[in-house]
Amino acid sequence: MKAVMVHAANDLRVAEVASPDAGDEGVLIRLAYGGICGSDLSYWKHGASGTAVLSEPLVLGHEVSGTVAAIGAAITAEAAAAGVEIGTPVTVHPATRVGDPADWPGAAERTNLWPVVRYFGSAAFTPHEHGGFSTSRRVRLDQLRVLPPEVSLRTGAVVEPLSVALHAIARAGEVRGRTVLVNGCGPIGSLAIAALRQAGAARVIGADVSAHALSVASAVGAHETVNVGLGEKLPENVDIVIEASGVAAALGGVIGATRPGGVIVQAGNLRAGAIEANIAGIVTKEIDYRGSYRFADEMDAAIRMLADGLDVSAVITHEFSIDNAEEAFRTATTAEASKVLLRLAE
Repeated sequence: MKAVMVHAANDLRVAEVASPDAGDEGVLIRLAYGGICGSDLSYWKHGASGTAVLSEPLVLGHEVSGTVAAIGAAITAEAAAAGVEIGTPVTVHPATRVGDPADWPGAAERTNLWPVVRYFGSAAFTPHEHGGFSTSRRVRLDQLRVLPPEVSLRTGAVVEPLSVALHAIARAGEVRGRTVLVNGCGPIGSLAIAALRQAGAARVIGADVSAHALSVASAVGAHETVNVGLGEKLPENVDIVIEASGVAAALGGVIGATRPGGVIVQAGNLRAGAIEANIAGIVTKEIDYRGSYRFADEMDAAIRMLADGLDVSAVITHEFSIDNAEEAFRTATTAEASKVLLRLAE
């Protein structure tokens, strides 16, 4: 089968690798679509993502959808009870938690904070955890999330990033009737804007330095946009900020935009190591500054929202075949791209 593998910085290859089977206790997925994430781009450009450094070739990709192609004989009955059979359309939860829950107090309630997690397309551990940018992949039954008829396989590839956005919104608390600033309108930020509108936020403002990103933000429902790259000013006294840019220099501005007693959720990954930022207003305004990491059980909610009509089509700006993976990755780094998809089926 074909797989998109990174071997080192600037060394991305579409390779022929051995095809997996379901085994006795697994499920074989014939993959259809995969969304390119910032971590995929980082492995390609730098040979690392955060503190995870490549030490061997890695199949990338953790935002995927496909159909069930085979089910292990030992789990046939369990799969049927879960509504999983040959041909079922699915997306995949990319995390595998390692260790005993008793060793990590509180981790059972906040599963995204489990200290040791093997994640699709991650070099955090050796051997690396191969991702889903391939023709097929074996997964555990519990990793599957069935897609209802209202959610296409193409849209199913954005369930994972939408789950990240929903987790950030959940970390903010009640958003209905609130004014919310989303700083950074890449895929996560724009998906957050769409979800905030559906959740009843009264006023949603998108801010970015890119005119194209702001056009996507408007298309998914932002009431207003602010192009800070052109010197436009952020609003004042917003109730909640979803900081999705991950740019440390932006923190002073979003703190200034937040009302006294407001909430800032840091959804964008800040770079590792020391950063310089103007954060004094967190103290003087008694702002709640909250982190948001991946997601917990929001995949089910994401699928329900999509099935109920949440339109995120504007976030998907480009689509390429697996054979043109490097062109897809290059496109994903341009100002004209939001979510770039790979067609994985041969």
